[in-house]
Amino acid sequence: MVVPIQPKHDLSPIEIDAIEEWIYDYNRRAIGRYDAQGLGFVIRDGAGRTIGVAAGYSWAGTSELKQMWVDEAYRGRGYARELLNAFIAEAAKRGVRRIWVASYDFQAPGMYEKAGFKRVAEFAGWPEGHLNVVLCRTLIARSETL
Repeated sequence: MVVPIQPKHDLSPIEIDAIEEWIYDYNRRAIGRYDAQGLGFVIRDGAGRTIGVAAGYSWAGTSELKQMWVDEAYRGRGYARELLNAFIAEAAKRGVRRIWVASYDFQAPGMYEKAGFKRVAEFAGWPEGHLNVVLCRTLIARSETL
């Protein structure tokens, strides 16, 4: 059987959203958890322009912070820390046990570490000459029964 594979290097946001939904549908059926929710916070300036955002999701007792961004003109004012604090507080309110985040060495792994995240993996050469750092913060210790 020959499968016709076509290059498509510019998937639209609608196509990517559909793919995410297919993956989530499979995952939730696989483990029986249907509690996925977006989790995000935005800071806007006086004109309503977005100047900072923390965005991710929670699902099955875990959370991933996928995007964290503060406009360069507003950096150094504590906005990223406030966004992170809001994200952590909401995740905790939802009963999340662990929050995951990836950050390149030239971004903000130090900020996450100051907020209680621990490095759990480092990938050298991603991108070349740099590290991709995966960090995790445990919010609620899971009780283990033997």
